[in-house]
Amino acid sequence: MGFGGSVAAMITSLKNNKRDRKTLFDTKHKSSTSNSKIVNDITSSPEQLAQIRLARKMQQKRLLVKRIIATIIGGVIVTGLIYLLLNGY
Repeated sequence: MGFGGSVAAMITSLKNNKRDRKTLFDTKHKSSTSNSKIVNDITSSPEQLAQIRLARKMQQKRLLVKRIIATIIGGVIVTGLIYLLLNGY
């Protein structure tokens, strides 16, 4: 196998082109100030929380139904196109 030299050259090239990777924890966000704090003074009653949960469930259910309908319509279209292409239309 005569590719040993090219593999060695590739490994050397990769070693020479290495750089230090910065993670999210290493970088500091310059857009935020150091003295800023998030304050949550909003209080909700249990009834309001129940309404929010119910509204969220309904929203998720509507989204699921829309996705199912879109998937079915897309499947019908793809199946029809495949049928037309295989039958020479």
